[in-house]
Amino acid sequence: MGPTERTKVPATRMEDTVTNTQITLVQIDNYGPWTVSPEPRREMDLQTLQSRLFADLAQFIGSRDGYVFFTRFDNMVAVTNGMGRADHHTLQESIRNRYPVTVSLGIGVDSRPSEALEDATERLQRAGSAQDSDRREVFSGSFREPTAGDDLQIAHFDVNDATEKYTDRLNEFDSFIQIEHGYAELMRYMRESHGALSFFVGGDNIIAVCPELNSGNYRDAIDHVADAVDVQLKVGVGTGETPHEAGFAAKHALEDCRYEGTAVEFAAGHATAGD
Repeated sequence: MGPTERTKVPATRMEDTVTNTQITLVQIDNYGPWTVSPEPRREMDLQTLQSRLFADLAQFIGSRDGYVFFTRFDNMVAVTNGMGRADHHTLQESIRNRYPVTVSLGIGVDSRPSEALEDATERLQRAGSAQDSDRREVFSGSFREPTAGDDLQIAHFDVNDATEKYTDRLNEFDSFIQIEHGYAELMRYMRESHGALSFFVGGDNIIAVCPELNSGNYRDAIDHVADAVDVQLKVGVGTGETPHEAGFAAKHALEDCRYEGTAVEFAAGHATAGD
């Protein structure tokens, strides 16, 4: 199948939006030294703590229409459009009261998600090392001021025919390698080309938090991954005031891809189909 067929998209053009992303970096305080003090802790105990902490963060942030991604578990990246200062303070208090570790929060806002994360990261780094025993519950950042038409853009990528190509044909580890190759290449391309942040969310699904991109940008990303690692993707794109709103719209657009047999779809009312 040629590139044109692989990236067929509808030709409609919808109203443009302006994106502005609020990113919160959640960093466990002094976690490395804690894992070996007073002696090394059992690995599965650490894995249990990390997974429970992520689950609690997902529930807290998700209940406020945000998204959070585990990255390396000791550092987690949240998209928090719609969450304010009080929500972030409550989050820190909740973790402090329920876990043997605390978390520091850096918040950044920018039209390019990668720049928002850079700002959030620098705020924590200026406050001290992640392994500094004296650094506790840093809270530093700026918050998004919503304006009319100021939305967030989220893209939901999915591997074409992953079950048929990988799950039902290869052992689980080799299937995982193939999916990870596609994820790693997409993650790198979207970061370097557009300042987007892409996260593996299980199965064969990748969610990317993006600046204002059009269908041509997404076609280029899909073609790049196909050419580089021979993994074929499709993507649904949505916008909204909160991650939940934008992400849910992206899920519906992804279903349109499956139904129409297309590679790129924007949620109705939010597409920018220009190349």
